[in-house]
Amino acid sequence: MDLRLLAGNVRRLRARRRFSQKELAEAAGLSLPAIKNLELQKSEPRMSSLQAIARALRVPLHDLFTPVRQMHTVRFRSARRMQNRENVLADVSRWLDDYEFLERCLDMAEPFRIGALRESCSGERAAECAALCREALGLKPTEPIHDICGLLEDAGVKVLSVPMASDGFFGLSVGEGDGGPAVVVNIWERITVERRIFSAAHELGHLMLHAGAYDVGIVEESEGEEREADAFAGHFLLPDEGFRREWEESAGLHFVDRVFKVKRIYRVSYKAVLHRLVENGAADRSIWPKFNAAYQRRFNRSLSGREEPSGMGASEPVGMKSVDFFEDRFSRLAREALEREEISLARTAEMLRVGIEEMQELLRDWEAVR
Repeated sequence: MDLRLLAGNVRRLRARRRFSQKELAEAAGLSLPAIKNLELQKSEPRMSSLQAIARALRVPLHDLFTPVRQMHTVRFRSARRMQNRENVLADVSRWLDDYEFLERCLDMAEPFRIGALRESCSGERAAECAALCREALGLKPTEPIHDICGLLEDAGVKVLSVPMASDGFFGLSVGEGDGGPAVVVNIWERITVERRIFSAAHELGHLMLHAGAYDVGIVEESEGEEREADAFAGHFLLPDEGFRREWEESAGLHFVDRVFKVKRIYRVSYKAVLHRLVENGAADRSIWPKFNAAYQRRFNRSLSGREEPSGMGASEPVGMKSVDFFEDRFSRLAREALEREEISLARTAEMLRVGIEEMQELLRDWEAVR
């Protein structure tokens, strides 16, 4: 038994659950000294104790003994210090290993279809690079992106959603050297779906514009690179030709409704629409307080900086739902591998991060509709 590996995994998984040593001991029905001695590598625990710890941490027993592959070509930066950074990287590493295994055993690897375009991209030409990527992916100059996850997955970019209670972390991306390209998006309930969609496009921007800046050891954000990735994301989701057409066609609408129409069509934040108006010279920075004042007059409520309009009135579009940002290729590969008997039901459940009972229910659903 590798006590060093075991102790490290218990500490990491305990931090993920936000357990103190005392709380883990209580949840596992063990003494506090038993947990302390385990994490200090002072004694080899009994298998029954490890099984109790795994149940308390809600992980398979083998997760306590499995080493985590260290990644290097990762862009993981946050505006705030993150205590869960190690756990996020461990989860992403294992997910990428599972993804690569499924693609290999099914012979269904997807090439990075727009990777070659990086030679023509630079941060100073972020909008042009976004247009090149859209064209390479078969999107028309005015066409909205209805399924950002599906588009990226078809382009060979792996997509993972993780719920993390942090308003300082929206996403990260992984380079090809560690099993990518991949983007990971925070789907915490307080983060709007529009923000999730933008984060996915933003991380694609980093993959295209900043391939040389992927270093897991760098944690501080680069304001310049963040602005460039924002510009890429804005033009990738909201192409200028389409924006100008829709904005001109809606000239007779109320200001708020006009913004909402473009927002709804292109599945972006109202802030992205206002930002584009400023960028194109159609308005100055005073448009922000003007919009907020117009919104308050229209709906008799203020709009906070972290929310999206969500159906407060008949003229206001219904806010986007979580189903509007949903990746599905990984689960589809897992299902096919199970049906081909490449992996067991228990292994499928582990890959999909569900319990065996939930996996059996999912299997019944799969068999109900082909």
